[in-house]
Amino acid sequence: MSKKFIIETSARHVHVTQETLETLFGKGATLTKKKDLSQPGQYACEERVTIVGPKKELANVSILGPVRPADQVELSATDARSIGIAAPIRESGDVAGSGACKIVGPCGEVEIKEGVIVAKRHIHLTPEDAEELGVKDKDVVWVKCDTDGRKAILGDVVCRVSPKFARAMHIDTDESNAIGAGRELYGEIVTVD
Repeated sequence: MSKKFIIETSARHVHVTQETLETLFGKGATLTKKKDLSQPGQYACEERVTIVGPKKELANVSILGPVRPADQVELSATDARSIGIAAPIRESGDVAGSGACKIVGPCGEVEIKEGVIVAKRHIHLTPEDAEELGVKDKDVVWVKCDTDGRKAILGDVVCRVSPKFARAMHIDTDESNAIGAGRELYGEIVTVD
């Protein structure tokens, strides 16, 4: 088996609770699957929202399903700056003390006091993948990206290991543009911190 893994670009998106979903889209609202994502059970939804910051807003932002226990907005650093939100670089779920915003849907809006982050780049791995690659959960690694004309080595990549995951690295749109990532980009771990 190859020691390489696909590198996927994760564009701006929102995770919502059932309560927030119903505030934004109406009582009894459910998420409508648009397409499956690489991680098992995760999907992009038809439902879209507007993220409002102190400076301006980002319209047409996708919600990812299924619903979660806490609201979370994942933006690129460029997105966050452009709408005036101080969003720290964090792992998904680590939202304490992070950025605030308003989420607006067709039926209502929700102010979140924290939950806006720039997602820390990471690799999803099964325990078998992690063993094969010589890493464990929460290891921080450097990944070589063989892009045409913009080869790069990205540091500070967190390994996230779970039997529920599928092997894939996620970077945001700023990182993707910086290295000239296309649709079929693969990476490999070159060193572990």
